[in-house]
Amino acid sequence: MTVLAAGEVSPGLLGFLVVAAIGAALYLLIKSMNKQMGRITVPRDGDLPDEKKAE
Repeated sequence: MTVLAAGEVSPGLLGFLVVAAIGAALYLLIKSMNKQMGRITVPRDGDLPDEKKAE
C-alpha cells in the first residue's frame, strides 16, 4: 500500500471537469430562469375583477 503525503494529492483533470460542468450547468439554469421570469405578467389591482362590486 502506498502512502501519499498531503501535498502530493490533487483533484486532477477529472475534478476540474466536474467543477467546470457544474459551473456551466449553473450558468444555463440561471439564464433560463431569467428568461422565464421575464415572461411572467403580474396583474395589477385595476386588472382584477372587483368581488365587492359583484355582491
